[in-house]
Amino acid sequence: MARSTYGEPNMLDAALDALSADDLRGVIRRLVPWMDDQMLGRLKNDAIALAARAGQAPASPSEARIAAIEAFAVEARRMGDVEPAGVDRALRQGANAFLARDYPAAFRIFRALLIPIAEAEIYLGEDELVDEVLGVDPADCACQFVVAMYMTAAPKRRAVAVLAAIEQVESVGYFFEPLAQMERIAVEPLPGFDAFLPEWRAVVEKRIADGLRPGRNRHEHRWLCEVVLRTEGANGLGVVARASKRPDDLRAWCNSLQDAGEWEAACAAYAEAAEMLEEAAYERAEFLDGVALAAQELGADDLDEALEQAWRTRPTLTRLRRLLAGAATKDALKARAARLLADAPDVSGRQRAMLLLICGELAAVAEQLAQAPGLGWSDSDHPGHIVFPILARLLGATSTPIGPLGIDDLDDTMPDDRPKLRAPTIDALLSLANLEMPASARPTLVEAMRTAAEKRLDGVTDHGRRRHYDHAASLAVGCAMLDGTADGIAWLQAMRDAYRRYPALQRAFDEAQS
Repeated sequence: MARSTYGEPNMLDAALDALSADDLRGVIRRLVPWMDDQMLGRLKNDAIALAARAGQAPASPSEARIAAIEAFAVEARRMGDVEPAGVDRALRQGANAFLARDYPAAFRIFRALLIPIAEAEIYLGEDELVDEVLGVDPADCACQFVVAMYMTAAPKRRAVAVLAAIEQVESVGYFFEPLAQMERIAVEPLPGFDAFLPEWRAVVEKRIADGLRPGRNRHEHRWLCEVVLRTEGANGLGVVARASKRPDDLRAWCNSLQDAGEWEAACAAYAEAAEMLEEAAYERAEFLDGVALAAQELGADDLDEALEQAWRTRPTLTRLRRLLAGAATKDALKARAARLLADAPDVSGRQRAMLLLICGELAAVAEQLAQAPGLGWSDSDHPGHIVFPILARLLGATSTPIGPLGIDDLDDTMPDDRPKLRAPTIDALLSLANLEMPASARPTLVEAMRTAAEKRLDGVTDHGRRRHYDHAASLAVGCAMLDGTADGIAWLQAMRDAYRRYPALQRAFDEAQS
């Protein structure tokens, strides 16, 4: 079953899979009246394109219609701006010609409009991107233009012609993998494609050797990897990567082996890539993650060693969770955490807090929380988002979610069907550690949490961080509810009194107490 953005089952995808063709047509027809012009235009384009591939192509525009569109483009260029609806209609005629396999007509229409749009000679009223105002997908039109160039160019000139076409419309086309994009958009097999590939590679290599134009978003190295993979496979990518030592080339090589399920070769490639990038900690750690993933998939005994090497190269909380996953029992987990604390690299405050919690060092964790600044809770060095809810739970709170922790700490929760390294949640690790709180530690923990809440309130008010008033107020109210005594209620009232000049914060207090 497909996954939603947050990893939950996507019930819509499951329902669509279960519908018959007639039921699906009915759903679409019922939704059509509710669609805006842009959404309806995209639906029409996709439906017509699918029908064309099934043998029901639209009619190609007449010569008179093409000439009118070219004249319209000339006038739009002269005026400098034009209503997007007119451009929509013209580009749709170009798409119809393409789907009808009338490539010369499609080429003429797209050339007349896409090039001046790409060069910002025609303004359509967009704020940033032209697809904001068009019903057709300009990226699809740009790719159809490139395929039309391919189909109309002389076989010996196809590679040069395709490169020229891409350069003319790349600002609206985003050609990351042009070969795959051309095959996707084409309505029939591209003739002479096998002969085209080595010529395309030669053109791309020459373009790289000549140097990339400054100020443009160039992708020639990616293009080279794409064509090398097709013509020479992973071995060819290895030759390219070893020669360039570019992280992207090395990544393409390793990923090709991983995607093919060749884990032994992938393990060696990842290790070689990491060695080449010894001075670049970010990329080196990424490739060491690849070594660990290959070890995991192979069931190798050196998985923990690989995980630790990646963590020490560039420590993140995700890598720490992966490393701690190798401990199957409470005692093994605490022993591993204690060892890492004793000889750890300069890890962030959040990771140190995690290790201290597993080791049961509550006094040290409380001190770390109390000393943390009131701002910067989203930084990896701030322990607040982990320590505060964990201490609250130990003190008796029933609902204190952990988070948000930041991009580094959420990277393996994204939906992805590819193999990935196992990383237990923070809750799972702390559950295995089975934290216990001595009664004598309660006052210390409460005081640390109050201090953290006071710093948070002071930080967000002094710096006008109104978006964080809710968080600051919830920390203070949480402290008072945990204490449950007259002293706790009095402390909360003192906090409210201290910030009585902040009505938005007072409303946040009211909401947190409701």
